[in-house]
Amino acid sequence: MTFHTKILPVNPSHFHFDQQTNDEFAPQNAKPVITDPQDQAAIKEAVDQLSSGETVGIPTETVYGLAANALDANAVAKIFAAKNRPQDNPLIVHVSSLAMLKRILPNNTIPSIYEPIIKQHWPGPLTIILPTNTDIIPTSITCGQPTVAVRFPSHPVARALIDACGFPLAAPSANSSGKPSTTLASHVYDDLNGRIPLILDGGACNVGVESTVLDGLRRPPAILRPGGITYESLHGLEGMEGLQVYRKHFVDRELEQAPTTPGMKYRHYSPEATVILVDNASDPQIFEQQWQLELKKQEKPVHRLGLLNEKHYYYQGVECIPVFMGRSEHPDEVARGVFKGLRYLDTQNVDLIFVQGIPETEEGMAVMNRLRKAASKVIEL
Repeated sequence: MTFHTKILPVNPSHFHFDQQTNDEFAPQNAKPVITDPQDQAAIKEAVDQLSSGETVGIPTETVYGLAANALDANAVAKIFAAKNRPQDNPLIVHVSSLAMLKRILPNNTIPSIYEPIIKQHWPGPLTIILPTNTDIIPTSITCGQPTVAVRFPSHPVARALIDACGFPLAAPSANSSGKPSTTLASHVYDDLNGRIPLILDGGACNVGVESTVLDGLRRPPAILRPGGITYESLHGLEGMEGLQVYRKHFVDRELEQAPTTPGMKYRHYSPEATVILVDNASDPQIFEQQWQLELKKQEKPVHRLGLLNEKHYYYQGVECIPVFMGRSEHPDEVARGVFKGLRYLDTQNVDLIFVQGIPETEEGMAVMNRLRKAASKVIEL
């Protein structure tokens, strides 16, 4: 089915949340209030589409998501079709309250290991692995695994939309599968125009990379995918003693072949041009030396070269197109700029992209995780 994809602007500043209780989870159970009639109408139109089993592009604090009713297997199938997503790549379920979360869990119970995490980091860019309820959650979301990945987004538009729907939303990144994730509504339109009926435009995503995925059911607990909530902000919390990071502290080949969360099995985030990552190149001069050496090795001629780094460069006979991702000592800036930069270089029809790696501290761990998945080659220094 081909759609005439519509984009509706929504202003996040018109969305507020009223706390109606004084208990320890009052912030997580606050109710949304939308003050602008135009935004109210946009949310209603999105709810109508989602309630009828369609997909909608929505803003979140991490990246734009392609949302559908997480309790409707037919609607979920449309996510896979629109993105051309592999059927064995699980989806994350998004909720707008702890009450909604409990309704989809066995015995309506949240494992106690997650209580300190939820108090500290929900709503926010953190996904947790929970036991699934096969009577409620379609197996297409979990890919037949006994667990389900769940997130409570903090973006006011996403949170209010889920609340207005009254059901949780499955929402992977709103891009064509394998391409760089979408951090602007225009990115969603570029990838999915004609494949989905509606996109809510809530402006730029303020985190810029997908959520952290935490499996607290494992012993020791593990970050399966670095993201917007950092290792440093998790490992000191109760129950997170011995916290590990996948591929940094351990590898599980069986988990890779039958993942419990997206981002583990397939190559992701790749633009049309070949990406070469120069790791541990915090010095711009070292980065310049390495990409120039590598450029000389290329068998095919390179006429237009993309450079994701902090500096302008020149190279004889090659048009260099630099893109500033952000200051390497501020990894949160780089996180907001990395996907946007890769997508911009695609529009410039570059032949090759070199990316300067950053230290893997704070959000830098998530940035480097995405860049390694996007790269065809990694130069380790």
